[in-house]
Amino acid sequence: MKMQRDVSVNGDKERTAKGSQLTRVVPPSFSVPFIYDGESKVRCFFYYTLTVTRDTSDRRMCSQDKTMKLGTLRIWWSKGFAGKEKEKRDMAKEKLVKNITSRDENFAQWYTDVVREAELCDYSSVKGCLNYLPNGYAIWELIQADLDKRFKETGVENVSLPLLIPEALLEKEADHVDGFAPEVAWVTHGGMERLQERLCIRPTSETLFCDLWARTVKSYRDLPKVWNQWNSVLRWEKTTRPFLRSREFLWQEGHTIHATYEEAEERTIQMLHVYEDCYKETLAIPFVSGRKAEHEKFAGAQDTYTIEALMHDGKALQSATSHFFGSGFPDAFDIKYVDKNNELQSVYETSWGWSTRSIGALIMVHGDDDGLVLPPHVAPVECRVIPIAQHKEGVLDKSYALLDELKKAGYRVKIDDSEKSPGWKFSEQEMLGIPTRIEIGPKDLEKNQVIVVRRDTREKIVVSMDEIAVKLRDILETMQQDMYDRANDFLKSHIDTAVTMDEMTEKFTKNRGFVKACWCGDPECEGEVKYVTGGAATRCLIEDEDMISDKCIWCGKPAKHMAYWGKSY
Repeated sequence: MKMQRDVSVNGDKERTAKGSQLTRVVPPSFSVPFIYDGESKVRCFFYYTLTVTRDTSDRRMCSQDKTMKLGTLRIWWSKGFAGKEKEKRDMAKEKLVKNITSRDENFAQWYTDVVREAELCDYSSVKGCLNYLPNGYAIWELIQADLDKRFKETGVENVSLPLLIPEALLEKEADHVDGFAPEVAWVTHGGMERLQERLCIRPTSETLFCDLWARTVKSYRDLPKVWNQWNSVLRWEKTTRPFLRSREFLWQEGHTIHATYEEAEERTIQMLHVYEDCYKETLAIPFVSGRKAEHEKFAGAQDTYTIEALMHDGKALQSATSHFFGSGFPDAFDIKYVDKNNELQSVYETSWGWSTRSIGALIMVHGDDDGLVLPPHVAPVECRVIPIAQHKEGVLDKSYALLDELKKAGYRVKIDDSEKSPGWKFSEQEMLGIPTRIEIGPKDLEKNQVIVVRRDTREKIVVSMDEIAVKLRDILETMQQDMYDRANDFLKSHIDTAVTMDEMTEKFTKNRGFVKACWCGDPECEGEVKYVTGGAATRCLIEDEDMISDKCIWCGKPAKHMAYWGKSY
């Protein structure tokens, strides 16, 4: 059976085809009718000699009453033009997705692939250091803005201290020096001249803050000091991985001193709660939190509190920490103040930090085999408008109008009006983790509607154009909460308990996640458990629950602590 169809070929003028009045212009192409007989030949009736450019592998010249073979054209029409176009879109998407290893097949490679394909960062010429690309740095800027607002609500002030630390300052606190000595990078020359004293490139800034306060804090009226700085630090790590562990990384470091022990301790816990709120409300990441074991404390700290998030592969990631130094660190720098009774007193110090490691957590908690999945609150672009059949009348105009409307409503929104196929655009939007896309085509214009597609579930939601500015916010907030709930369900389902070492070994052999178990507090026992289980160690102590056993899981001696155990990054 013969079917008459339109074939679009390259050209810029409307031409009239012999034997038919069915012609239309589709710049920069035009359409001519042809007769398809179901075989490999298509008879074309043209008044002019034309070059067919749809099939670049079999480009032929045809003229009036000439017969040509068009393999690609034959496939298009044997399958149907629409079917072929869908196949092209699927192939485009497949090409993007093929660049990402399956998460369950090789988690480490999947992570690297997502970082690369989403263009979050790139390696630099300095080994172990990263170039933060626009997509990745924009996420950090949103995290920074959110945290900074939370900090200032608690009375924190921002400052900026030097990059370099004199060696003599670093040596004032012995435990601090011992903890960081293997990771310190030193500046030994200024120009061509050797320096009289080596300068350390800051791994952290406690010593600089204490040196400053020792010279400026004199009276109780000068207290408290609640300061923070946003900067980068350098630690000469042996093994590096994008966002998770690099030699230079971005972070914030807060440092405070207080007149009393209680006030400093309260600030330590307060900042831990600030971090907890940000992870839950902004990054949609659940966690366990608590005090670190004695041998896991920050160098020089009296207590360290940690947030431990669970990644999809079942490993823990230390995601933020808050430290209580007591008076040890300030005393090493001779920071004293005169109280209201005119007596000389010591101060009490805290510090707390959050780094770009949080971006690694975002990737590993929420990402999937199609790429990045960003919670709306921390997504640089909340929505991408994608016109469908944008050459059709009114589609682009309405898309731009919608873009302007959403921007005025306060959304972070962009439009993809490139010449790429819709399938490619969809795949790219999913790869970048943009929370939603708005599809708008000719049929949507007729119905005064748009299609909103969620990145996390691929759910398609029909929304009236008159309501999109309001409804989109509801969709994004629902998505934010759903992402947290799914991650929290995953966390809860991957927390187990063990009373004996056999149970512990079995749990870590068959499952992934955290195991609650009791422990005597001896680091040697922890080391044995770590060896037998292939890497599981205490992540934080559990102090708000009854202990499940009165014996250490390794040695059988009386247990002092119950802890979350897990393998980690």
